[in-house]
Amino acid sequence: MQKLNWDDLRFVLAVADSGSVASAARILGVNHATVLRRLNAFEAAAGAPVFERSAQGYRLRADRLAVIEAARDAASALDRAGRHLSETLPDGGSLMRLTSVDSLCQSVLAEEMPQIAKRIAPHRLALISANTRLDISRLQAEMTVRPTPTLEEFMVGEIACDLAFAVYANKDAPGGWLGLGGTLAGSLPGRWLADHVLSEHVVALADSFQVLTVMAQAGMGRAVLPCILGDRARGLNRIDCDMPDLRVPLWVATHRDLAGLPRIDLLQRAVFAALRRQRDALEGVAQGA
Repeated sequence: MQKLNWDDLRFVLAVADSGSVASAARILGVNHATVLRRLNAFEAAAGAPVFERSAQGYRLRADRLAVIEAARDAASALDRAGRHLSETLPDGGSLMRLTSVDSLCQSVLAEEMPQIAKRIAPHRLALISANTRLDISRLQAEMTVRPTPTLEEFMVGEIACDLAFAVYANKDAPGGWLGLGGTLAGSLPGRWLADHVLSEHVVALADSFQVLTVMAQAGMGRAVLPCILGDRARGLNRIDCDMPDLRVPLWVATHRDLAGLPRIDLLQRAVFAALRRQRDALEGVAQGA
């Protein structure tokens, strides 16, 4: 076995996670040939193929699973080192990344950015809107505002408040429903809809509460929305129905390896305070929810 080039590692892991060279290339922002070249170099150094190639994609060989798991451990170790060598800015601060779902990034977090920025100076903040969870264990973000009942075991955080949901529609809406697709299908509102609304009554779906809000405003049907969006949307009103009080804890969380670092604690306190200032709106108190 030759000495492994750890720079090839991220290409191998991207193929392992995505199942194809084309998908890995899109994820990494490189071309197809670059991924193939790096993958071939890694396999040559490892002394044997890592993947089985087929028309369906790339599948890990059973006898090479241990290699990939060792590679993941090495990648995690490199990421942990990187967390302590964060990007340094000319004024002595660092750039930190906060991620959350689009409905929160485009409402309370964007509104509170000026106050958050003041509290964390000279550090700066990048706000990343993503309905798919970024991998905090691999430093895609330092902190998250996440609506979820529980956190993964590698994360630590504090609940700022609840995120409440209600049913909304405009006065001209027909009786149909707007469904939740993609990652939102597994959310608390998504599960309630799946259990209580017949599929033939769902007239359209979306994987974003922001998009669903616009669709509801256009009169397409009733939608289950976060109160922070529905209460503010022009032309929408809460609709009485048999939906129970749906709410999810809203966490401000980080990776356990980052917890206790002064810059991370500073950001966590600033974001927590921002959410507490918006607590009534997030919990739907404005209309008596």
